[in-house]
Amino acid sequence: MSSGSRLAPMVVGVIGAGVVSHAYLGTIHRSPELRLKAVASRTRTSAERQTRLYGGEAVSVEALLADPEIDIVVNLAPPSLHHCLGRAILDAGKHLYGEKPFATTLEDASDLLALADRRGLRIGCAPDTFLGAAHQTARRRLDAGDIGAVFGGAAIMASRGMEHWHPNPAFFYSRGGGPILDIGPYVLTQLVNLLGPVAQVAALGSTPRRERIVTRPDRAGETIAVETPTTVNAALLFENGANVALTLSWDVWTHRRPPIELYGAAGSLYNPDPNGFEGAVCITTEDGPWRSVGEAPEIARTSLTAETMIAAMRAVEAGIEPKTGRPIDPASGPLFGDLRGLGLIDLARALREDRAPRACGRLAFHVLETLLALESCAEEGGSHLIASRVARPAPLLENS
Repeated sequence: MSSGSRLAPMVVGVIGAGVVSHAYLGTIHRSPELRLKAVASRTRTSAERQTRLYGGEAVSVEALLADPEIDIVVNLAPPSLHHCLGRAILDAGKHLYGEKPFATTLEDASDLLALADRRGLRIGCAPDTFLGAAHQTARRRLDAGDIGAVFGGAAIMASRGMEHWHPNPAFFYSRGGGPILDIGPYVLTQLVNLLGPVAQVAALGSTPRRERIVTRPDRAGETIAVETPTTVNAALLFENGANVALTLSWDVWTHRRPPIELYGAAGSLYNPDPNGFEGAVCITTEDGPWRSVGEAPEIARTSLTAETMIAAMRAVEAGIEPKTGRPIDPASGPLFGDLRGLGLIDLARALREDRAPRACGRLAFHVLETLLALESCAEEGGSHLIASRVARPAPLLENS
């Protein structure tokens, strides 16, 4: 996304200074459309560490919300705090950009949307990966009719889970967590970007292990009670008639299924990992060979073993770029090719242009309603109709 304005940058505050904040703070630092004013966190030390790298001032949450200069607040707190902190941000008269999931209940999500409407404020929400080059290429190819009308598809996001590498894995397995609400937003948001809103869902869920044993070395042997399904196989019926199979799991060591494939009347489309921004988009027409389209090469990835994940996180926490061993330079480019924050830039532009942001609150609400319906089906069986509707986000221009 190129610079969309020569006006003074929008002033941003960030709440939360965990590992994911590096991606957001790096994007803010490099964007001429944003200026970081303040970072607040659960511990002052972590906020100070990030401001030394990316600028701004380490402050309390109360001071950040009271700052009249701040236009937008980015909420990177854990999911259980998304509603209460989001409400405080809106009550303070700030526009809100939140991490996924939007909230953990529909009531809380509705409350945030209603409050923003009453206050005349905008809400943006991750994931914004669908704004990446690969996913926008896939959108353009579908809109151009390369594979004809889409009638079906298949998608998967599956891994071993979090207890092998994450420093605080327990909340991933509690209510409000699980693969549905943690990794589901990535794949479902891109599917809505490609196909439009979901009309009906059905799902079967299972929990192969009721307890997880932490193997991360500094917490090895701890047990985690599992309160949510960890493998879900679902069917999504979209309003346009497309019928897509979806698997979300934290019980899989490895697999070779494509992240997203869509099947149309004239061919098929391969869409890369929706938890990243780049990758190769491929299409085939009728029974012809697969061919790459667009300008989105695959990014070389380090093998994501538990050991490499832990080492990378510790390096980043210490301000070291894992691949090079050099101090993180916010101006040099994103860590791991991570561009999180593109949706925040689009929110800033939307405020200037008086339009809804692409990664908007109502898109996040529709995704949340669909995921919570999947969770209900996975635990109780049956199918659910989805009440909300949302327009597909406007595509980005190729040079944006």
